[in-house]
Amino acid sequence: MCGVVGIVGKSNVNLRLYDALTMLQHRGQDAAGIVTCEDGRIHQRKDVGLVRDVFHTRHMKRLPGPMGIGHVRYPTAGSSGPAMAQPFYVNSPYGICLAHNGNLTNAKELMKHVFMTDLRHINTDSDSEVLLNVFAHELQLQGKMKPEPNDVFSAIKRVHRRCQGAYAAVGLIANYGLFAFRDPYGIRPLVYGTRETPEGTEYMLASESVALDVLGFKVERDVAPGEGIFIDTEGRFHSAQCADQPELVPCLFEQVYFARPDSLIDNISVYKCRLRMGEKLAEKILAECPDHDIDVVIPVPDTSRVAAQTIAEVLGVKFREGLMKNRYIGRTFIMPGQTERKKSVRQKLNPISLEFKGKNVMLVDDSIVRGTTSKEIIQMARDAGARKVYMASAAPPVRYPNVYGIDMPSAKELVAHGHTVEEVAELIGADWLIYQDLEDLVESAREGNSHIKRFECAVFNGEYITGDVDEDYLHNLAATRNDSAKMARESDGRPEVVGLHNTGSNIH
Repeated sequence: MCGVVGIVGKSNVNLRLYDALTMLQHRGQDAAGIVTCEDGRIHQRKDVGLVRDVFHTRHMKRLPGPMGIGHVRYPTAGSSGPAMAQPFYVNSPYGICLAHNGNLTNAKELMKHVFMTDLRHINTDSDSEVLLNVFAHELQLQGKMKPEPNDVFSAIKRVHRRCQGAYAAVGLIANYGLFAFRDPYGIRPLVYGTRETPEGTEYMLASESVALDVLGFKVERDVAPGEGIFIDTEGRFHSAQCADQPELVPCLFEQVYFARPDSLIDNISVYKCRLRMGEKLAEKILAECPDHDIDVVIPVPDTSRVAAQTIAEVLGVKFREGLMKNRYIGRTFIMPGQTERKKSVRQKLNPISLEFKGKNVMLVDDSIVRGTTSKEIIQMARDAGARKVYMASAAPPVRYPNVYGIDMPSAKELVAHGHTVEEVAELIGADWLIYQDLEDLVESAREGNSHIKRFECAVFNGEYITGDVDEDYLHNLAATRNDSAKMARESDGRPEVVGLHNTGSNIH
């Protein structure tokens, strides 16, 4: 999962891109990058680390220009390191940069085709660089000295026909304008907005609406699935549907976990969706255990807090903040190695003993992936004196890996894969475990936008909507995502493909 942003303004956009990336920091803490364009010259700065660590005053001064894009990354497909930081750049044609959120499921085939047929060089093993080169090749085929909006849209149409998987991308063409597009299913989010200034209209695109809100942009709408957008350097806005059969099928896990609660994703309030998730889960708890003995509901911070509040309200029991979070520890389910994850959980969360001692506690989490976090937290609750520890998951059992941009582990490392609810409860040490029903989760989201007929729910039901994910694909995916493979890459300490790390100089 990553975060992208693009701005076409009437003055320098570097500081606004920085502010937007800080609002999207929750979508990726591995690396960050900004590219701006001034008078046809591209400037960039990207590196590993948080936004605040990658960009200092000296870097911001080297990023002039009224047009730019930004990216925050956590590693999904491929290796990690400075060479993998985005945006990526190609010199031909025109000079094009691109930032991408998602994952191409046919990236390996595309990489071979880009090299052998398109005669373009791929410098890393990133599918984002593949996506950039596919777009650049298709735009070059238009054969224009100056690209027009229809040329950009024709290139995007060809991208949709060649690329499979999930992708929401923003990019810029040096001296000509900013472009953006979303895959034909709209799996990954992308929204655009405007701001009126004395000099004219400014435009902004981002992964989540919260980035636009903070910068004073009015949210116009979500980018439609398959849609292409082009904003030229004069501030003229163009859009076109570029997919043959677009259908909005957004990723449901955005609502469960990744998106900020103050965001709108495909016109669905994440906050209200999580309220409804809590209501439906509470109703299920009452249906299965009407004479429950729960004394207190405690959320596992932070994403589950909204659902947990509603659960407590419906159950008529106390809601308490019993776990204090260290916000400087990364997400545990993407950390390789059980030992490292267990250590991270203990560093990340610390219990307030008086909220646990002698009580029957219901812990609420947004989801249970590997089970490592849940097991450690349950043990922490017992160590703090809890009499009984129940666990509620606001999402259904996660039984299948995600192939559309979320680096979930291989299937065999998912605690619910091949296990019943009772078996999972025993594995994580809970006295009782209850999951959200998938139908209730879907309805919680659909209530916010009745026009959405279905959601991308593959992590829960194993149904991959792009139709190109088979057992061989999942087997190969497992070989790269399991703990041993990740630890081997880390211990090796070398990038899989040689990359060039740019630290802020101009690209001519």
